[in-house]
Amino acid sequence: METAIDFLSNGITRATGWQVFVFTAIVTHITIASVTIFLHRCQAHRALELHAIPSHFFRFWLWLTTGQVTKEWAAIHRKHHAKCETEEDPHSPQTRGIKKVLFEGAELYRSECKNLETMQKYGHGTPDDWLERNVYTRFSGRGIVLMLLIDFLLFGVIGITVWAVQMVWIPITAAGIINGIGHYWGYRNYDCVDASTNIFPLGILIGGEELHNNHHTFGTSAKLSSKWYEFDIGWMYIRSMEMVGWATVKKVAPEPKFVELKSSVDMETLQAVITNRYDVMAKYAKSLRKTWHDEVVLLREKAQFEAARLKVTKKLLQREPTKLEVSQKQELSEVLAHSTVLQTMHDMRVELGLIWERSTVSREQLVHQLQDWCLRAEASGIQALHDFSRRLRTYA
Repeated sequence: METAIDFLSNGITRATGWQVFVFTAIVTHITIASVTIFLHRCQAHRALELHAIPSHFFRFWLWLTTGQVTKEWAAIHRKHHAKCETEEDPHSPQTRGIKKVLFEGAELYRSECKNLETMQKYGHGTPDDWLERNVYTRFSGRGIVLMLLIDFLLFGVIGITVWAVQMVWIPITAAGIINGIGHYWGYRNYDCVDASTNIFPLGILIGGEELHNNHHTFGTSAKLSSKWYEFDIGWMYIRSMEMVGWATVKKVAPEPKFVELKSSVDMETLQAVITNRYDVMAKYAKSLRKTWHDEVVLLREKAQFEAARLKVTKKLLQREPTKLEVSQKQELSEVLAHSTVLQTMHDMRVELGLIWERSTVSREQLVHQLQDWCLRAEASGIQALHDFSRRLRTYA
């Protein structure tokens, strides 16, 4: 009798409270790593290839801890990128509301899993071997039951709590926080076409997925960090596996390279600017912010704009011009009419963005247009524009 009670209380490990806590932290982190490395970067985006050993481990572990079917996860995520922030996006807080995605993200996933069109159109290329068909997909719910038995065997009654934490970890962190907050609140390194944000620069708790704006800008990159102060623990694991031959990285985001200042723009400069266009526009937005601080005093003196209105205008000025609504463009124009400097920088930004959107123009013509843009920027009399142009010439 005492033996049975002791087993119910402590399981076969007789672990202390702190040992149970550490175990829970480790196994939930392994689950996060499995999602970000295997499901997200490997399966959904093909940013890397995995050796059979880690690939089968991740599939088995995800079956135990989430019951997630690889094809379903990859298909829904690919559709999210293809239809981002539209009514067809399976889990956009911009269309469904932040509360819906944050608290019911898992339900949105389960609902989209039933959409056969999504599975057929976006679920290609995922594992389809005997194990996938006859175990992981056919008995997707059996794994989490087995995990419950394992936790109970290890820790007794408290193991049920460990299991419960494991079961809610992905719905809260991935389906809720990343899909919700990651498209609603945070900072943005790049003004990509959707509302994605970086939640926190240190991607540890959620495996690097915190750097969501970086990911949506460079969707097929195996590395999610891009700034010197950002850390992607998932990338650290991938590099570690690469060193022992367990992973092959196929794609990473382009890193800008520079050469000494050139007096003219050539084909190499054009190619580098187009390849690194997100970095180019991020640097331009930084130049705009510096110029804004110099001009805002004049705007207050000339037009006596209210601080709240100037704050809104500052945000609009840094956004991609083509993404502004009609009312926002009107608001911006009314303020810029009182600053020749900001108006010039805004117009030059629009022109620069058109260079990599002109698909019907020859590359020689684009080189000429970029050279002309640089000459006009450097002759504008605006120091920020001059400095930016001189740096633009050095992209290589």
